[in-house]
Amino acid sequence: MNNHKVVVYTRNGCMQCKMTERYLNEHQIGYQEINIDQNPESANYLREKGYKSVPIVFREDAQPIIGFQPAALRKLVG
Repeated sequence: MNNHKVVVYTRNGCMQCKMTERYLNEHQIGYQEINIDQNPESANYLREKGYKSVPIVFREDAQPIIGFQPAALRKLVG
């Protein structure tokens, strides 16, 4: 298990967000969730960075994972 901080940006009613969170939970990957519906400043931050959709999974030592991508998430497990 790594100790790199994982942050997942989500929004309400997002099926890919739920699937991403389920995957992380099933593989015991700790993460911080930031819901852009509950935290509008974070939505602005993502827009300024050029992101247009969620979920987005950030880890400090890896490229962001946009959308539900089990193959990319699997690399976080290793």
